[in-house]
Amino acid sequence: MKLRILAVVIILIFLAGCAAVNTGGWPQGTQVGNPAWVDQLINKFESNPVANPPLSVWKYEYNGQVVYFVPAHCCDITSVVYDAEGTVMCAPDGGIAGRGDGKCSDFFDKRSNEQLIWQDTRTR
Repeated sequence: MKLRILAVVIILIFLAGCAAVNTGGWPQGTQVGNPAWVDQLINKFESNPVANPPLSVWKYEYNGQVVYFVPAHCCDITSVVYDAEGTVMCAPDGGIAGRGDGKCSDFFDKRSNEQLIWQDTRTR
């Protein structure tokens, strides 16, 4: 009887250890720790033709908060910085003048803790 109880406890511990952990505190997306909106954005990018250069999503800390950055991918298109909830904060570069929207001109100097979240590896 004790052996059966021990076996059940070990199996439960093993199964609990296999569960995905959402370490970011956001709604769970398809990738561990990503907010659901980031995964939706990635799915949107993957459903479109490959950009030139290929799209990517980066995670940073900026002005004391977690942000997500999508670099510009073509001519006169701005890059985009999103807050943790998926709201567009600013465009630090790109656009016709190449200087973005001017709302976060210090982004490249102040960003830290760079982490690549996703990069399109498809070829044209």
